[in-house]
Amino acid sequence: MQVLTLPAKRGLNWLIEGFAIFRRKPALLSFLVLGFWLSMAVVSAIPYLGQMVSFILIPVFSVSLMNACRLIDTDAELPPQILFSGFHRNLQTLLALGVVYVTASLIILGLSALFDGGLLFRMLVLGAMPDRDALADTSVFISAQLAICLLIPVMMAFWFAPVLAAWHDMAAGKSLFFSLIACARNWRPFLMYSLAVGIIGVFVPRMTNALLGGGEGIGQILPSLITVAISLVLLPTLYASFYISYRDIFVSLRDEA
Repeated sequence: MQVLTLPAKRGLNWLIEGFAIFRRKPALLSFLVLGFWLSMAVVSAIPYLGQMVSFILIPVFSVSLMNACRLIDTDAELPPQILFSGFHRNLQTLLALGVVYVTASLIILGLSALFDGGLLFRMLVLGAMPDRDALADTSVFISAQLAICLLIPVMMAFWFAPVLAAWHDMAAGKSLFFSLIACARNWRPFLMYSLAVGIIGVFVPRMTNALLGGGEGIGQILPSLITVAISLVLLPTLYASFYISYRDIFVSLRDEA
């Protein structure tokens, strides 16, 4: 399989072209993303195993959203069941990817517990909120930095893996390998992409809140409304940009999918 290596500026184009796909079907794509998160919330509410099952299902629903983006990109009609289309092909492999993702995440959080006594693990897995003094401890910062560093290669391996498994019939291990190689070879555009997402997703809402917050009446509500509006545009754009990055890097595979 040919994996293309792209220049850094392509990372910015992923976000721009993802927004272009969003603009073609804004209401529908926003509805699908909202449906994805609601489905995750419903599954997570199942006692005991719900949260773990929801993480295992992430690759399946990710393929559903990629199916939608590909259909929008090719001007095809989206069937009503598109949100659950990820269940229709190579489901066993996608579930295996979900299990690997959960296992890797738990191992990383377990390693971080060596530094903070399991505080980060309890926060992210069990939903336990520690007091402010515990969060201010430097051990939490160290464990969080360790977890982030270890999660980066995991995210690289999973970035394209669900699509490669579902659209190109790859085994779980092979899809993870090719995804990791593709991301490593294209670290420059991914760095530019991450910076752009960070600026839009973090700094823009904070600047909006700083500029418009502090007032009375509508002045108190307006920053929150703008933040919600940004999220309703940014999240579907992000999912569409995932598809654009696949389309760029695995360009020779588009006719095969």
